[in-house]
Amino acid sequence: MVIKIALLVVFFAMMLGVGIYSRNKAKNVNDYVLGGRTVGPWISAFAFGTSYFSSVVFIGYAGQFGWKFGLASTWIGLGNAFIGSLLAWMILGRRTRLMSQQLDAKTMPEYFGKRFDSKALRITGSVIAFVFLVPYTAGVYNGLSRLFGMAFDIDYRICVIVMAALTGAYVVIGGYMATALNDFIQGIIMLIGIVLVIGAVLAGKGGFTEAVKSLSLVPTDPSVTTEALADGQGLFASFFGPDPLALLGVVVLTSLGTWGLPQMVHKFYAIKDEKAVKTGTVVSTFFAIVIAGGCYFLGGFGRLFSSNPEIYKADGSVAFDSIVPTMLSSLPDILIGIVVVLVFSASMSTLSSLVLTSSSTLTLDLIKPLMKKEMKEKTQLRLMQVLVLCFIVISVVLAFNPPTFIAQLMGYSWGALAGAFLAPFMYGLYSKNITKAAVWASYILGVGFTVFNMFVPVIKSPINAGAITMIAGLIIVPIVSAITPKVNREKVDEMFKCYDRTVVVPETENLGK
Repeated sequence: MVIKIALLVVFFAMMLGVGIYSRNKAKNVNDYVLGGRTVGPWISAFAFGTSYFSSVVFIGYAGQFGWKFGLASTWIGLGNAFIGSLLAWMILGRRTRLMSQQLDAKTMPEYFGKRFDSKALRITGSVIAFVFLVPYTAGVYNGLSRLFGMAFDIDYRICVIVMAALTGAYVVIGGYMATALNDFIQGIIMLIGIVLVIGAVLAGKGGFTEAVKSLSLVPTDPSVTTEALADGQGLFASFFGPDPLALLGVVVLTSLGTWGLPQMVHKFYAIKDEKAVKTGTVVSTFFAIVIAGGCYFLGGFGRLFSSNPEIYKADGSVAFDSIVPTMLSSLPDILIGIVVVLVFSASMSTLSSLVLTSSSTLTLDLIKPLMKKEMKEKTQLRLMQVLVLCFIVISVVLAFNPPTFIAQLMGYSWGALAGAFLAPFMYGLYSKNITKAAVWASYILGVGFTVFNMFVPVIKSPINAGAITMIAGLIIVPIVSAITPKVNREKVDEMFKCYDRTVVVPETENLGK
């Protein structure tokens, strides 16, 4: 216990120290929300990765999908790396940075409002972002509750309060730069921790080869296979697992979904320069391969622990969120301490990103546009800091009575946010023909179908429902744009000049004549 607590105290001191160090870098709204658009490649990449992967992935997703798909769940991590990170940076990174600066947009709803010349789109987008980021926060805390139940003999609520207070302190004091610097530190902890944990868990099962052999002998569970694969042997150690189609749905939701999440895309707004985009793309992808790939790979061995009663509920069904904590419970104290810090790092980085995104979008996209008088910059800054604390309090209240099923909760949150925002955001960066009506159609589809499916489950799995909603948005937005009135062409041409502006670069960056 002393080792675990000591590691946490050192970790907390570092996080708070970074917040105090960054206080002079958050003197105005632009610095507080975007770090002055001067964030370098490594910090940007780690900020993206640590906001992407939280306790939801490490505890909830890895446990549930590792149990359902076996080693094939590793594909989810690889999808996160190459679709959710590599392609996201390549397709969105540079253009988002240029267009957001051209429009002077600091948030995703503000981008929609200025790009499509609609105050209503901006306000509605801010409401959607705030409402559906709340369950995301609940999922983060739920993962922590499972871990602390395993690692500490104290009420996890105390740990939640400490984490919330610390996160609130460094975000209020230092804004985006404090969040980004802490993300970098937390990312290093996550990289080291996941490698040590995987090695220790596999060693406890006789090593990698022996663990895979044991997994291949696990009988197929009829509840997680398709009819065609029923009675199959060794499916949990196979290439695509017992249900490839369901696996594909999870890959789409957790990978493509990041393209439409406000707190993820926000990282591209703050990138410093062209070099930062190129380096950040590589670093972010590597980070995702290790963290996401490692988490799902570890979860894939969950069925080797099926004899432990801790992973079952009273009715005999599997408590998916208890699988990974059970796998870790037999590790040495020092490793459990590292795991606690690892998950704390992942959760705090995600939480800080969520509260900063929520407070900034409420201030800049909802309250400010509704004010009759011009809001002073100092007032905006103070209001954002107050809203950070309010969001922290809401998240703590939710954490005290968290939902029981992380993956289901996250499916609704990601499905609504990415379903509403992904298609119009991405198309709006590339095409001058996307219309205001198409953005409204995407809003209605993403939020409307997600809420409808919550109460009338047309698609039983919220994961698959979210994936289908995102893909449907990519189809509907160009169709609606083709048959509805276009935005003022002269204004759009002016916006897109940011991509054609001539700049002078060194010969090393240009292979021209």
